[in-house]
Amino acid sequence: MEIGLDASMPTYAGGLGMLAADLMRSAADKGVAAACVTICWQHGYMRQHIRADGTQSYENVDWNPSDHLHKLEPVVSVTIEGKEVKVGVWEYRIDSAEHSVPVYFLDTNIEGNTPEDCAITEHLYGGDGVMRLKQEVVLGIAGVRMLRALGYEDVRTYHMNEGHAAFLTLELLKEREYKNENVRSSCAFTTHTPVAAGHDVFPYDMAQRVVGDMLPWHIRDLAGQDALNMTLLAMHLSRYTCGVSRIHGAISRRMFPGESIDYITNGIHPATWACPEMQHLFDRVMPGWREHPLLLEQKCRDLPPEELWHAHQEAKSRLIAYVNQHTDRPFSQDVLTIATARRVVPYKRPELLYTNLDRLREVCGGRVQIIHAGNAHPNDPFSQEVIQRIVERAKELKDSVNVVYLENYNPTLAKMLVSGTDVWLNTPTRQHEASGTSGMKACLNGVLNLSSLDGWWIEAFDIDPEAGWRIGPLAEALGPEEYRKIDAEDLYTQLQYEVIHEYYYKERKRWIRCMMRAIGLIGRFNTHRCIDEYLEKAWKR
Repeated sequence: MEIGLDASMPTYAGGLGMLAADLMRSAADKGVAAACVTICWQHGYMRQHIRADGTQSYENVDWNPSDHLHKLEPVVSVTIEGKEVKVGVWEYRIDSAEHSVPVYFLDTNIEGNTPEDCAITEHLYGGDGVMRLKQEVVLGIAGVRMLRALGYEDVRTYHMNEGHAAFLTLELLKEREYKNENVRSSCAFTTHTPVAAGHDVFPYDMAQRVVGDMLPWHIRDLAGQDALNMTLLAMHLSRYTCGVSRIHGAISRRMFPGESIDYITNGIHPATWACPEMQHLFDRVMPGWREHPLLLEQKCRDLPPEELWHAHQEAKSRLIAYVNQHTDRPFSQDVLTIATARRVVPYKRPELLYTNLDRLREVCGGRVQIIHAGNAHPNDPFSQEVIQRIVERAKELKDSVNVVYLENYNPTLAKMLVSGTDVWLNTPTRQHEASGTSGMKACLNGVLNLSSLDGWWIEAFDIDPEAGWRIGPLAEALGPEEYRKIDAEDLYTQLQYEVIHEYYYKERKRWIRCMMRAIGLIGRFNTHRCIDEYLEKAWKR
């Protein structure tokens, strides 16, 4: 449904889009015969402005697809709410040294459609359930028809990246005499969310009105008896289903009892997310790391400590200069800097750090500075209020702890944060973070993670507990509120006795060794390895 290829192309909303782009970049690097189908959103993420009192305003990011994409000739049609809607297509190519992967952007904002139909591809994740259904008909059904129009007949695997694409199975059923096994043999599915609210479910009367005759007679056997569950539809017509981390695979099996769900842990595309200073250092010490990211694990301890620290300080200097353009309380290059940046949603617990302000002052006063970033949806009062409260707390803490909330979180700012901060803070409620890739991007740049044991960090911490810190005990607590209290106190304790102490201790020799170990983790947590696993488990037939 989304892909984040370029900060100036607002065709994404968050991590799912960033991951899709990284996977396709690695597919290009590895010469995989792949193509990606997505939607040409007129408006994806929005530009955020934070006022002095913490309230926010948003505006659409205007862009012209013709500045970035190549318009192709084919136009297909699909029936939505009983009328024909035309769908055009744009192409973007991800080029590697010897290979190229096309990305096809479906577009209903074309001549011949009514204004109502042009609006289907206007706003990513916008509108009500009916609009979402229309968008998923375009992505799935029109997506397969467009592939046919582009000459893709012999496709080994149709990979549905989240349930948004599940309607592609309906078009395949139509092509294959409505025999489930004929569709299942060609499909694979990745689910990305461990919470029920993240799975698209539609009433059947709404689905019948929007999708019409494309719904097969046995749709309730495939997608659920009571409502049309897009995740069930995708799973029941796929030969392989996976989650995106070890813990997420286990949680998904509990959410969908009786289903066969494996896991392929997410990764990042190292060449995209390493800052220029780290790239230069890696090129000299471990040549070939772009093509063979395993070298990051094998050679990380060969990095000269002084040069590694200098590369990090260069990246930190760039971040501090940017921060100081956006705050009247200057940040310092020499102070331990903690950054936390992500979508503002309840399960990520964005205010955990501020559970006890007196304790925070005691632990961090004068020794820590904190950077926040992250967008709230314009129609989400909870998230907007969270940002406002953090801005207010920054004023309360101004005499002891410098805190700033940077506006307009986007990939350009993300690259600056994951390379320039000293510590990457991640505080999700356990068993709610499917994977999380921002921490991987930080590790690649020698930034140490301080994170709840959830998603990918459980696996990373098992591999090397010296590459960062965990928040909260290994034992399970009694419930979410108990978790919050325990994790908040453990966060302060880790900061006081581990993180702050190590940063300022004896010229940071141990800290720099931990930076090397963090970089080494990305020898595993990269999208080259993901692509290899998908080829082995999901894409072979």
